[in-house]
Amino acid sequence: MTVTIYDVAREAGVSMATVSRVVNNNPNVKPQTRKKVFEAIERLGYRPNAVARGLASKKTTTVGVVIPDISNAIFAEVARGIEDIANMYHYNIILCNADKKKDKEIRVINTLLEKQVDGLLFMGGAVTEEHLQAFRTSNVPIVLCATTDEQGAIPSVDIDHEAAAFDAVSELIAKGHKSIAMISGTLQDPANGYARFQGYKRALDTAGIAYNEDLVRVGNYRYESGIEAMKYFLELADKPSAVFSATDEMAIGAIHCIQDYGLKVPSDISVISVDNSRMASMVRPQLTTVAQPMYDIGAVSMRLLTKLMKKESVEQSKVVLPHEVISRQSVVSV
Repeated sequence: MTVTIYDVAREAGVSMATVSRVVNNNPNVKPQTRKKVFEAIERLGYRPNAVARGLASKKTTTVGVVIPDISNAIFAEVARGIEDIANMYHYNIILCNADKKKDKEIRVINTLLEKQVDGLLFMGGAVTEEHLQAFRTSNVPIVLCATTDEQGAIPSVDIDHEAAAFDAVSELIAKGHKSIAMISGTLQDPANGYARFQGYKRALDTAGIAYNEDLVRVGNYRYESGIEAMKYFLELADKPSAVFSATDEMAIGAIHCIQDYGLKVPSDISVISVDNSRMASMVRPQLTTVAQPMYDIGAVSMRLLTKLMKKESVEQSKVVLPHEVISRQSVVSV
């Protein structure tokens, strides 16, 4: 049978109120009494009922996190940043994988809110009107993590994805490349897709290079889609001298495809991307990429959420973190 606070109180010879004070670290308990209660807890194997405590305090000390793809190393790094700060402020995490599918994202959001979480961190793709409607029904704070909504109505932490893509393509242009292909994410994704595509186009326009739609393929962020996109580019009569990939994983697929065709990176084709995941330094040649501080995005998002949950003052509800180009061996001058 489940051991209750009443059983502990009877075993220790104290009131249930005293047991409650000990469990909740209330300092107004004599050391000798505290010792008796802890000994009774250990003998009986008592575990405090978090649900009951939550009902009493109207707080569950639990945060819901919606993650797009738990198998993606990039999002794992964000989740680590979230968890480290959550632990620091004594919050527990419920992590839910949503596969970047809108229906599943909204279902998971509603499920977490029904679980009475104290706050919600949302990582996903496009923040649609359906997402906003689900957020409006929430009576707890919500922070967008590694994404934003177009209206800027929801607090968020991210990088400037358009500027990151612009800097990546500008790096290729500075090396003398003029025929630059792009492996894009879905253009319905405002960050990894559309914003990075816009940064690619702006860099070309700034350099006076005409945009060529034949040099753009849309991938799904996965390694395999990088291979498929690169196959298409390699079959063109005029092959590009460089490729910009919206993500490291697709870029690595492109590198391997180039090598499978008997060509070399970067002497035949240069490759650059955005993310700076651990894989970027593990592939050969090592991948030149724009680093977005994924751990920091998670950590800052969680810290912002703790402030909102505790009703502390927030100077900036829309946080844009810096990015930087990390030069490695996959880009060469022409």
